[in-house]
Amino acid sequence: MTRTSTFTRPEPTRGAKDAVAQLSRPGPNAVLRGDLGLVGVPGVVFAPAQGLGLPAVAFGHDWLQPATRYTELLRHLASWGFVVAAPSSHRGPFASHARFSADLRTALDTCAGVRLGDGHISVDSRRMAFAGHGIGGGAALLAAATHPRAAAVVTLAPAQTKPSAVEAARAITVPTLHVVAGQDTVTPPGGHAEPITQAAGGPVTVRTLPKAGHTAFLEGVHWTDLLLATSKDGRSRRLATALLTAFLLHHLCDEDRVDVLVDGKVPGTELLVRTP
Repeated sequence: MTRTSTFTRPEPTRGAKDAVAQLSRPGPNAVLRGDLGLVGVPGVVFAPAQGLGLPAVAFGHDWLQPATRYTELLRHLASWGFVVAAPSSHRGPFASHARFSADLRTALDTCAGVRLGDGHISVDSRRMAFAGHGIGGGAALLAAATHPRAAAVVTLAPAQTKPSAVEAARAITVPTLHVVAGQDTVTPPGGHAEPITQAAGGPVTVRTLPKAGHTAFLEGVHWTDLLLATSKDGRSRRLATALLTAFLLHHLCDEDRVDVLVDGKVPGTELLVRTP
């Protein structure tokens, strides 16, 4: 598998602390922003300014949240060489999880099927992943379960969905990372992340952030902050950003310099690795 023209390997690290510091900072690529609405799905696309055969990620937002609450994370991934598409559809209180997962699949396939950035950006369909936060994490599992080319899945504080994210997890055989918020009162791990993890049909890594709440991964201000009792948690967000970036670099780009953040001991996290 050839590397992309804009992919820059992380510098060698001296351990987990150094790796977190490096991968929680923006990468070396200039970033472009686009609009998913051109293909009939509201949302945003972030990509490196150029590069052929890039890896791609479709990212799902949480319940009621706009995709813009993840702008920093999406831009961060693009700076490390990923094309990232984030639909902003199905945000209502009774939104369809099945249709949202279909939008995630559409967004990812669109990235792989067209040249972006005036033809200077393309995606390698062998290097594609789904990710998401809360309900978006559950929808990412639904999408991956029926997508033949998904190579990895990442969830942040995943939530059960309808159709069932637990049942979807049984059908997923590619590597999956679940970043679990230990203080999650919106989707408590015992009723959401734990059954999803236990049902996994493939290799699963679980990183629990013991002090993080469900909303630790959100950015900016939104009216739902009053409803969800949002609290700022920059440390947990930086940790999650580094872990997510490392996992995707490892599984989509064959990068081995970040392995300490994939399966090693990382301060501030608790690690569980399960294989089928």
